[in-house]
Amino acid sequence: MTQPMDENEVKAQLNLIESMIAQGRRTTERWSWAFVLWGVAYIIALAWSTWGPFPAFAWPATMLAAGFASWIIGSRVESEKAETTLGRAMGSLWLATAITMFVLFPALGFSGHMLEVHVFIAVACAILGLANGASAMMLRWKTQLACAIAWWAASALSSVVTGNVAVVIFLAAIFLCNIVFGIYAMTRESRGQRAKGAVHA
Repeated sequence: MTQPMDENEVKAQLNLIESMIAQGRRTTERWSWAFVLWGVAYIIALAWSTWGPFPAFAWPATMLAAGFASWIIGSRVESEKAETTLGRAMGSLWLATAITMFVLFPALGFSGHMLEVHVFIAVACAILGLANGASAMMLRWKTQLACAIAWWAASALSSVVTGNVAVVIFLAAIFLCNIVFGIYAMTRESRGQRAKGAVHA
């Protein structure tokens, strides 16, 4: 029969959980450059597929380039910081999201189904909403949860509007949920680093 935990043990467990959540947020902030990178990549791919030559190659080529850049930069980031359990969980979540996109987007591009723009955008927004929502719930981060809600709203709206309107919705969601959120998280990390440096000074 297990012994009930006393008040100090409960507090210690709660402090551990809060510490893990805070560390998870810091990990996300450390990777916030990836939000900006992928936001720019989405915009490039969307513009290329709409106005550029060989539109079927736009998403596969851009996603591969962004993935390679993420791997190069990410390997340097991870080599500088110790890995945590929650950090590994977050990394696994975003890796699974990236793999899903790598499998889905090239298949849609080469099959020609990218021409159904509003359907593609609805699916992409739903995937990004899922990833951001799961991350936000694990980290108890209201700002990222707001981004998830925005992605889900964009997914729902894109399903019922024309292709041109869906593109505008997608661009707005990318700007707010990738670029603006990424810059916000980068700013938080920078402030945290300065505060940490001031403490150790």
